[in-house]
Amino acid sequence: MELNLKNPLIFFDLETTGTDTVHDRIVEISYLKVFPNGKHESKTRRINPEMPIPPASTAIHGISDEDVKDSPTFKQVARSLADQLEGCDLAGFNSSRFDIPLLVEEFLRAGVDIDFSKRKMIDVQVIFHKKEQRTLEAAYKFYCDRVLEDAHSAEADTMATYEVLKAQLDKYPELENDMEKLAAEFSSYNDNVDFAGRIIRNEHGIEVFNFGKHKGKPVAEVLKNEPSFYAWMMDADFPLNTKQVLTKIKLREMNMK
Repeated sequence: MELNLKNPLIFFDLETTGTDTVHDRIVEISYLKVFPNGKHESKTRRINPEMPIPPASTAIHGISDEDVKDSPTFKQVARSLADQLEGCDLAGFNSSRFDIPLLVEEFLRAGVDIDFSKRKMIDVQVIFHKKEQRTLEAAYKFYCDRVLEDAHSAEADTMATYEVLKAQLDKYPELENDMEKLAAEFSSYNDNVDFAGRIIRNEHGIEVFNFGKHKGKPVAEVLKNEPSFYAWMMDADFPLNTKQVLTKIKLREMNMK
């Protein structure tokens, strides 16, 4: 089934120095941009992470320090990449928990202001896990009946994710071919306010903390009753996006007084 798109949809995959969205960096990004008229354009780019790539990570994606020593840094490509993402919705495999939070961190570090809050985000892994509970290689075999060659290369994983989503739409009649519904109903585990899921909305739409001693408590209430908690979070090892969201809530509450 071909995708029913109102906006261009970018499938993307990152290869990184590790799995920590705060400390690790991108070493390769590949994207496939699918337009509403069905046309595609794709690009794969190596990135110098400005830090050593651990051997364990190289063993997975095959990218070494030598491979990226002459590549541009993320800061050097951030503006052009943001331009490519402008006006597009996003799709990936495990993107809501890893790729998007890490990409947001890279943009914030580069000083490029890009707002993902109004983008529809399709996570093919979440759809898959809600239906079948498998990995990308298994998903590709299950839905497309083909073996995924070159798994863990960004380009191969990106193309496989695109093909899996189309096959999912063919297999499950209840999956409506509508990016807004796929993003809202099938591509998230929680109603996240920040991309890392440290702050979520509860069943009443109220922003609450999703970790630690204040888990389940309204953010505004905690900031009012325990102002030092804001300072602690800003100094602690939280994602930049989480701190950005927390600051917006704090400023909003101050302006409402």
